[in-house]
Amino acid sequence: MISKEENILFAAEILFAEKGFEGTSTREIAKAANVNISMISYYFGSKEKLYEKLVEYRMSEGQFFSKDIMERTDINEWEKIEKIVDQFSGKVRHNKCFYRIMQREQLHAENPQIVEFLKETKMGFIAMYSKILESGLQKGVFTKNPPIYLLHSTVSGTLFYASNAKEMYKEFLNNTEEEDIFDEKYYTELNIHIKYLLKDLLGYEEN
Repeated sequence: MISKEENILFAAEILFAEKGFEGTSTREIAKAANVNISMISYYFGSKEKLYEKLVEYRMSEGQFFSKDIMERTDINEWEKIEKIVDQFSGKVRHNKCFYRIMQREQLHAENPQIVEFLKETKMGFIAMYSKILESGLQKGVFTKNPPIYLLHSTVSGTLFYASNAKEMYKEFLNNTEEEDIFDEKYYTELNIHIKYLLKDLLGYEEN
């Protein structure tokens, strides 16, 4: 069960992805969420605050999963990298609307609160990769020390580009499978590809 607040957030997320922030009205959000327009003011105060809350909500999900992975002692540094890639890829795949919003924001960022959320999240991921890399090098799990900011760019850049280009690649492959079937296969191959790149960049060899 989702709360009324989450119901409004998820309805707004779809509309913001389709029409942009300026192109979406609070009346449309209320209609999509099947609530009275006054509920938006009650929970969020304004459309701007609703937008900020949506970004904060989705960003915090990523922080929770990365913190859990970092604290695990039953897996090595490479296995942590694998889990980060799997979960990050899963979020891009299943939260397409939100990541469409975020990519638009990176190109036309106007809200300083959103800019700060984006910066904090990126810095958090870079710090996480840095800790894993440092630990992996000390233990001999990794034998190469690539620039950490480029490591982050390799993961996020490849994921976002491939996600945006999925329909084009489906057409290129003349693939006629159902969307869900192709989606599963596509993201499985994408994850394998990213991990293959990271193995080479980090100098990781399986025993």
